[in-house]
Amino acid sequence: MQPWPQSLAEARRRQEELAARVERRDRLGRVQRVAGVDVHYPRGGETARAAVVVLSFPGLAVLETAVAEVPVPFPYRPGFLSFREVPPALAALARLSRPPDLLLCDGQGLAHPRRLGLACHLGVAAELPSIGVAKSRLVGEYQPPGPRKGDWSPLRHRGEVVGAVLRTRAGVKPVFVSPGHRVGLTTAIDLVLACTPRYRLPETTRLADRLARGLPLPRLPGPAK
Repeated sequence: MQPWPQSLAEARRRQEELAARVERRDRLGRVQRVAGVDVHYPRGGETARAAVVVLSFPGLAVLETAVAEVPVPFPYRPGFLSFREVPPALAALARLSRPPDLLLCDGQGLAHPRRLGLACHLGVAAELPSIGVAKSRLVGEYQPPGPRKGDWSPLRHRGEVVGAVLRTRAGVKPVFVSPGHRVGLTTAIDLVLACTPRYRLPETTRLADRLARGLPLPRLPGPAK
């Protein structure tokens, strides 16, 4: 990995270079270990704490966890979040006994102004298939999906479909799914639904969020009726 950029102009150039390396078609093997990644900023925001939770797939039992804390490498700037979060995420991934088969990130993938959201950036950097699952929209236009779990509508930006607005629970606000690296949109939707048996968010990133905030991991409930 190259040194992290020292200016927004350099960061923009780096995003354009990395975006050209993103693979937008399925190139993933059998998924047996799926990981959620999340980053929090304790102690006044000078330190980034990244957490990775690896679950079995499709059973979603916790197999392994890892946490890493590093100095924040880049200031917060809209559209450049990945330069803050990829370094600690890579440090946490390096502490696993072996790489997961798939990463689910709490952020965007292709649904980004320069097609390099957190999931794309981390997927390329870690050389792993990845998907972005965000709670809110960064770019694009869409029609609301249907009310049932599994209903979705395309997210379009500048004439291109960059993700899906996916209902993961009936009658609950949708999430914004966008491919990261080596995963196409249809496969991304199917995998996210398989990782979301009960709540609005996938178990992967939901548990990674708890671990990054220093909270214990709860026992996973059975699927919702």
